[in-house]
Amino acid sequence: MTAARRRPPRHVHAAPVMGSTASIHVIGDLAPVAFADVVRGCMTELRRADRVFSTYRDDSDLRRIARGELAVWDADPLYAKVVAACAAAERDTGGLFRAEFAGEFDPTGLVKGWAVERAARMWLAPLLDEPGRVQAAGLTVGGDMQLFAADGADWTWNVGIVDPADAGRVIATVPVRNGAVATSGTAERGAHIVDPRTGAPATGAASATVIADSLTRADVFATAAVVAGIEDLSWAGRIPEASGVVVSPDGRVRRFLGGIEVQTSPAAA
Repeated sequence: MTAARRRPPRHVHAAPVMGSTASIHVIGDLAPVAFADVVRGCMTELRRADRVFSTYRDDSDLRRIARGELAVWDADPLYAKVVAACAAAERDTGGLFRAEFAGEFDPTGLVKGWAVERAARMWLAPLLDEPGRVQAAGLTVGGDMQLFAADGADWTWNVGIVDPADAGRVIATVPVRNGAVATSGTAERGAHIVDPRTGAPATGAASATVIADSLTRADVFATAAVVAGIEDLSWAGRIPEASGVVVSPDGRVRRFLGGIEVQTSPAAA
């Protein structure tokens, strides 16, 4: 009779940040003091991003620059990095993503994913460098997640994609080892995503989930997918490394993989 395989320890920490909840997970043998350092590092980076880019805090660099109280060159260096990332995102999505509205800079559709990916790569990814110690690690904020698994580790993250019309129903489960998952839509906050081509709220998709290597790209293209709407998947060819689903307000689902739409039979779906 063989002995049962020991399940690796799971370290979890959750805390409010960026108007949502951050959840840090580490799977493997990690001393409590080391996990506390990781938590402190991740939360410090996320709070820094909130302090710089929050549209709700009057003291954020973003709001102070908008009011003319702070020069761009005097802002936190992260500000210039996000400005550049937003310009690249606009080019990559063919204009479906844009951070400039009526002369004001609003990076909301990019900055959360960017900040989560940055913190995760700084503080979680290095944990996997020591063979056999940590099997996996992940950081999620508001459902957007950057996930890692060590080479050779017997670990896969199984990520559920929620039905935007019924938060208690999962419409798909996606296995992820190393990658990112981002979801945008109208289910929780209403029609808050603006179509930069028209200036009107984007209402052509109830939700869009994108799975890619980078959470920054996944987040941007999930926003772009909502702007494009359920009838237009042409943007998927711009992110050939990604897969995902788009759900319409009437419940229709379109899936894509490698930049190409995937058709499924009712039984397979």
